Amino acid sequence: MKKVIIYTDGACSGNPGPGGWAAIMKYKDFEKIVTGGEKNTTNNKMELLAAINSLKILKGQCEVDMYTDSNYVKKGVTEWMPEWIKRDWKNSKKKEIKNIELWQELEKFVKNHNITWHWVKAHSGNELNERADALAVKERNKHM
Repeated sequence: MKKVIIYTDGACSGNPGPGGWAAIMKYKDFEKIVTGGEKNTTNNKMELLAAINSLKILKGQCEVDMYTDSNYVKKGVTEWMPEWIKRDWKNSKKKEIKNIELWQELEKFVKNHNITWHWVKAHSGNELNERADALAVKERNKHM
């Protein structure tokens, strides 16, 4: 099984507002960067899209170390998602969860890979997190 390292980040100016996302993917000595953005979005959506779009391009089942500075994404996948699925994608108050379409898309890709989720503190000097942040900000700026 291929071992892939992915660093993701999202950026948004205003909430909602213009946003961008980025992922840096590493496999052996190879590196791939994927980015995107939207004119009217939220930071949480950008964080989710970074994870989704990086997993979407993996070929075959992979062992993934996924790094994010978003507790929303990490806790969402590792803690909240199993409960949401049991409750038909509803929160504990029986209301539909926010960003349901993105969470459902992410869940499809999560099932295909063996992913270990890691939280990293933003703006703390982690080289790949800082690069992902700069790429997400650059993408956000294209949509302003």
